[in-house]
Amino acid sequence: MSSAFIALGTNMPFNGVSGAALLAQAVEALEAAGFPILERSSVWQTEAWPRDSGQPDYFNAVVELDPGPAGPQLLYEKLRAIETRFGRERRERWAARTLDLDVIAVGDLAGSFGVLTLPHPRMQERAFVLAPLAEIAPRWRHPVLGRTAPDLLAAVPPGDRYQRVTGLA
Repeated sequence: MSSAFIALGTNMPFNGVSGAALLAQAVEALEAAGFPILERSSVWQTEAWPRDSGQPDYFNAVVELDPGPAGPQLLYEKLRAIETRFGRERRERWAARTLDLDVIAVGDLAGSFGVLTLPHPRMQERAFVLAPLAEIAPRWRHPVLGRTAPDLLAAVPPGDRYQRVTGLA
C-alpha cells in the first residue's frame, strides 16, 4: 500500500505533557504500533476549530507514514486505539482533546472504507491540516480535486490563524 498522511492535533495536556511534546510522544506511539515515519512536519499552533469555540489553541502536525499491510480501516482502528491510550474521550464533535489522529489520505485512494472516507472530506477547508501537509508534501495532489496541498492552502478563506512554532521531535 502507498504511504499515508496522518494529521495530529492536541489542545489538552495528558499526564502532564502538552503541545509539541505530546505530539512527539504520539509520533513515538505510531512508530511503536509498527508504522515507520517517512516524513514529519513542524508543529503548527492553530486556532481551535470551529472558530470562536472558546477552546485553547491547538498544536498540529502531519506525518507521512508507511502503513505496511494495514488497509485504511485497520489503520483507522489502530489510530483510535492510540488516541484512547492518550486519554482521548469522544463526547461531542469538535470538543477539546488530548490527541486527535486523522487519516488524511492514503496514496491516491478515494471513497469509503468502512467508517473512513478518503481523502478526508473536509481537509481542503482546514489550514491546520494543509499548512503542515504542504510543508512535507508540496507536490502531493488531492486524488479527487487534483490540486496540490499548497494550492489548497492558498484557497482557504482568510482568517484562519496558524503559525509554525517548532520542529516535531
